[in-house]
Amino acid sequence: MAEQETTALTTEEKIKEAATKIFIEKGFSATRTRDIAMEAGINLALLNYYFRSKEKLFEVVMTESLQLFLVGLEEILNDVNTVLKDKIAGIAIHYVDLLKKYPDLPLFILSEVKANPSWLEANSNVREMLTQSNFYKQLEATTQKKVEPLHFLMNLLGVLVFPFVASPVLTGTEAADKAEFNQLMEERKYWIPIWMEAMLKTLSA
Repeated sequence: MAEQETTALTTEEKIKEAATKIFIEKGFSATRTRDIAMEAGINLALLNYYFRSKEKLFEVVMTESLQLFLVGLEEILNDVNTVLKDKIAGIAIHYVDLLKKYPDLPLFILSEVKANPSWLEANSNVREMLTQSNFYKQLEATTQKKVEPLHFLMNLLGVLVFPFVASPVLTGTEAADKAEFNQLMEERKYWIPIWMEAMLKTLSA
């Protein structure tokens, strides 16, 4: 019995991994379940046994992708023992490490949420998580509410996510180019907190 459960879990994970790859490459509309089954190395009947439909599989992949994007963030945002500057440094390290490992993740989430904006509202409370966090309260206190803190959050997300979204333009196909890009991203762990601190000084002046 235990061996059967292990095999089933392995097959399910294989399907989800293949689905994520194909959905990222083609988007929901252009993806066929047959493509996913082929990528996973299984027959279509087995895929349907586990996930019934493309819609159900996509929902699982999207939910897990968003969870992956947000995992660990809430803990950083609500740490009452760190000042704003340390939180920004923690966010920078967290996302550079995550997106170096999963560089296609933000574009996949953004493109599919744009195609179906109601999905994010129904399945996530990202805005509430941000605006009700200790991080947001510290932002409001620092800027003295002269500027809507969401402006700062948008800028922070921009400097973190955009390089990975634009990486096909910024890098070539050679391994050396990708290594140079990853090194630049590592350097941003140092520079992003400095840039954000300078921005905060401007906003609080």
